[in-house]
Amino acid sequence: MVGISSKTIYAIAALQELGSIPENEVLKIKEIAAKASIPQNFLEQILLELKKQGLLVSVKGAYGGYKLAKGLHDITLKDVVVILESDIFSDIDQKDDPALQLFWDDLKQKVSAVFEIPLSELKNYQLKANHTLNYSI
Repeated sequence: MVGISSKTIYAIAALQELGSIPENEVLKIKEIAAKASIPQNFLEQILLELKKQGLLVSVKGAYGGYKLAKGLHDITLKDVVVILESDIFSDIDQKDDPALQLFWDDLKQKVSAVFEIPLSELKNYQLKANHTLNYSI
């Protein structure tokens, strides 16, 4: 997928796992990695960045782990992309050609709007996947 790295794809998978647990629970990195099929070392880097940017909270100790800092309905795909894909929404400067500048500005707005989907929509896709699997047997 153009503009979306494995890092962001793994982050969405990890957030989906964290969104499926009760609010008062946490998941260890090892559990998230296993459930979402993500290399554990790579996941550690991703989770630290998401924590640093306020999407996750970590709990220390033997029963520690990670949990969402806010609900999936308050986290958009754009939030994750902006954190992990630093240049996808960067400014394109075409001051020499006003038509190109307008074109790129318009395109950035349209792309940005597409990425405003809340991650709570993942539940709808999970229901669709379950429904498809149940009827394809």
